[in-house]
Amino acid sequence: MAGKLWDNYNATKAYDGYFTSENKLRKHAVIISNILERYGKDKLQEIEKNCQSTISARGINFRVYAANNRAEEKKWPLDIIPRIIPKAQWNKVTKGLKQRVKALNLFIDDVYNQKKIFKDNVVPREIIFNSPYYVKECEGFSPKYKSWANISGVDLIRNKNGDYLVLEDNLRVPSGVSYMLENRMVMRDVFPELFTRYKVASIHQYTNKLFNCMNECIPKKTAHPHMVVLTPGIYNSAYFEHSFLAEQMGIALVEGKDLFVENDNVYMKTVKGPLKVDCIYRRLDDNFLDPKAFNKDSVIGVPGLFKCWLKKNVGIINAVGTGVADDKVVYSYVNRMIVYYLGEQPILNQVETYLCHDESQKKYVLENLSKLVVKPANASGGYGIMIGPKAPKEEREEVIKKIKKNPQATVSSMDIGDLRDLKSYLENLSDEVPTFVVLDNVIDPRNMGAIMRSSAIYGVDGIIINKNHCSPLTEVVHRTSSGGSDLLKIYMVSNLINCVKALQDFGIEVIGLSEHSDQTIDQLSLSGTALVLGSEEKGIREKTLLNCDHQINLVRNDKINSLNVAVAAGIALSELKKING
Repeated sequence: MAGKLWDNYNATKAYDGYFTSENKLRKHAVIISNILERYGKDKLQEIEKNCQSTISARGINFRVYAANNRAEEKKWPLDIIPRIIPKAQWNKVTKGLKQRVKALNLFIDDVYNQKKIFKDNVVPREIIFNSPYYVKECEGFSPKYKSWANISGVDLIRNKNGDYLVLEDNLRVPSGVSYMLENRMVMRDVFPELFTRYKVASIHQYTNKLFNCMNECIPKKTAHPHMVVLTPGIYNSAYFEHSFLAEQMGIALVEGKDLFVENDNVYMKTVKGPLKVDCIYRRLDDNFLDPKAFNKDSVIGVPGLFKCWLKKNVGIINAVGTGVADDKVVYSYVNRMIVYYLGEQPILNQVETYLCHDESQKKYVLENLSKLVVKPANASGGYGIMIGPKAPKEEREEVIKKIKKNPQATVSSMDIGDLRDLKSYLENLSDEVPTFVVLDNVIDPRNMGAIMRSSAIYGVDGIIINKNHCSPLTEVVHRTSSGGSDLLKIYMVSNLINCVKALQDFGIEVIGLSEHSDQTIDQLSLSGTALVLGSEEKGIREKTLLNCDHQINLVRNDKINSLNVAVAAGIALSELKKING
């Protein structure tokens, strides 16, 4: 049984890793629950501070680029409450990911060689040959072991039943593993008891396995191989990871200017003279890799590198041309690939996506363009998306032309409604108790994206945005949400007061966060809930706040009286989980 720490805690409709829907502690969470109970809130807050200090001391950071291309350094966020994944579940995920990556590698090799999957009409050839990541020069070529994607970053989410779903495949230049490794190191330092009480699966061998993988990908074996990590430079958002992995593997971190090609071999400049390079872990896209083969204006690549690779004088991971499978349209066909190449049923399911090359789906997208977010199939990082509710008529008309001209190049995944859609949704609810997050005066797109990410994690039913007093749904919002924006129903409203009253008419209690309130969230007894958030500088607009059923304050500190709105959202949603069924 859970103790005082979990008093009034109720699991939501979303999957809860600690409690069942009947509010019973899951078997795998008993030990950690006891540990957390024994520590108490004060000790846990101390551990969290120690985590942040350790992160700062180790320089664990990442660079975020805003819409104006200004860079901002951010400390890596770390939640000290771990997610426990039982071994049986993890084994299934592991098996499913191996199956998926194996099929994707077979697909890439087939695309550049026999093209059987097109001949058998399993995947339309048009979606591949129209892809900007299809490298025609790779036709007839296979890397060693036919291994194209050596490192894969597969994004996973969990549905209401706790099943793992694949959200996205990242095969070109996947990033982020260094932060996982650093997370583990930090947690071992500040929370060692977790590792003595649980049999935690080891991850410390990752860099050794990466080193061995690079060694295995050397086309021509040599007694003394030399390998490097190729980085675009210090201004890249993942530069911390590049330097971290190079250091952990004990190999050189180089930029394009540190390498040169001679007689179809790659050499690194050193104080002792040229040193032949046998394998490169590249952290830049194909287009910038070699100005002679791709973008002639690239100043961060290595002239002649692509030819060296084709002649198998150097290994490159991930292989050039791998991006042909790193595509939002190709993603929808991966389950078919698994059946086709492996003769197996997919172990992991996927998230459904609208594909515009399908006539019925295209028709829906075109008819509902003002409510949808349309993304380029081959883009990444949230670039090039069209936010239907905020897009001017001219932009929507241009997107319609693009879809009609090249439907295989577009997908749609974010459905956005207005107040009428919200009312319709509420009218059709049965006995479900909805939870909404309402944004008023949230003008920072990064905060908005972070709120969407937390909302998706905590199973919020929808996000309501005051479109006249909030940040528009920009590319930055989508990137910061880490896929959360794709999983939420989003409503854009012009009159928030009318929206608040509509929620109240349906029995939903509206809670506004205010630093001036004396009421705390644990004093509430709620059914349906709408949590209203405003900017940390100005807060919720006065008229909106006055129309809330409750005003609560999360902060009890004489020196600091406000929280960042994204942080406040995470805390409030966590607390609501305890009192909201």
